[in-house]
Amino acid sequence: MLKGHRTWVFANKPAIIATAAVGGPFEANGRLAEDFDLLHEDLWLGEESYEKAHRVLMEEAAFQAMEKAGLEKEKVQFLIAGDLINQMTPTSFAARTLGMPYLGVFGACSTSMEGLALSAFITNYGGADYILTGASSHNAAVEKQFRYPTEYGGQKPPTAQWTVTGAGVAIVSPKGDGPRVTAATIGRVVDMGLADPFNMGGAMAPAAVDTIEAHLRDMQIDASYYDLIVTGDLGRIGRQVSLDLLRQHGIDIDEERYQDCGLLIYRDGQPVLSGASGAACSAVVVYGHLIKRMRRGELKRILAVATGALLSPLSFQQNETIPCIAHAVAIEYGGEA
Repeated sequence: MLKGHRTWVFANKPAIIATAAVGGPFEANGRLAEDFDLLHEDLWLGEESYEKAHRVLMEEAAFQAMEKAGLEKEKVQFLIAGDLINQMTPTSFAARTLGMPYLGVFGACSTSMEGLALSAFITNYGGADYILTGASSHNAAVEKQFRYPTEYGGQKPPTAQWTVTGAGVAIVSPKGDGPRVTAATIGRVVDMGLADPFNMGGAMAPAAVDTIEAHLRDMQIDASYYDLIVTGDLGRIGRQVSLDLLRQHGIDIDEERYQDCGLLIYRDGQPVLSGASGAACSAVVVYGHLIKRMRRGELKRILAVATGALLSPLSFQQNETIPCIAHAVAIEYGGEA
């Protein structure tokens, strides 16, 4: 049901019955390497282009999750997924391989939680028995499209972030064991006039704050209700900006309780500047690392707030500013979940 202005509360609490995360060589050297199901030694994945390698990431994550769930692909009613590349071509071509009824969604780096929110809504109301949802990105493919080819070796400012090579997926079902999706708050587009494509975190921070504030207001709860509130890929700068804005709005969140996927995935010393980004950033951290922590009993309630910058090469060339969005999904395991 709708609660407040923009939050869905799922009475049947659909279950995340299986998840999978696939990564590349940089992720293999990161802090969360043990939480990936499959890691690759190079960016090519045996393909002839980065975009084709990107497609493989999504296919592999999907097959890993289905194997864990003990499902044949014919049992999955819908695939809800997306990425950052032109017209979401890697995901669409992966959907060709998977052969599932397909709903392609684009929310930039917010795609992971957009897909999870829609999957929970559909399964909550009996629209499917199994939905596979996720998001992916590839460092070299994304950098080539939105900034410069990595081979160019262009210098980046300290505000820039490192695009994750990976894919994270979940299988959602109205029944079964696993963390439960209890609510979702749909973001609105927020544009504070920033136009620098090398400062995504600063641009997206106000959208994250807007959605977190709406979620707490709609649900009539305090931030302390959650063991962890985790944003998608604000990075070091965006996280600090969002913390400052939340406090200005009268929302006091303990800094240990408020984390960012873009700061969790890589180790100190990896040359990621302000942190990680990419559609796969929140997908692999939530579906790889955080869901495992929930299953171990370390976390009971989390609010995953995936953030997205809705720019394109065309909008940047036309001197447009960067519209941003954030979608929040509440996931609970144990206790009332």
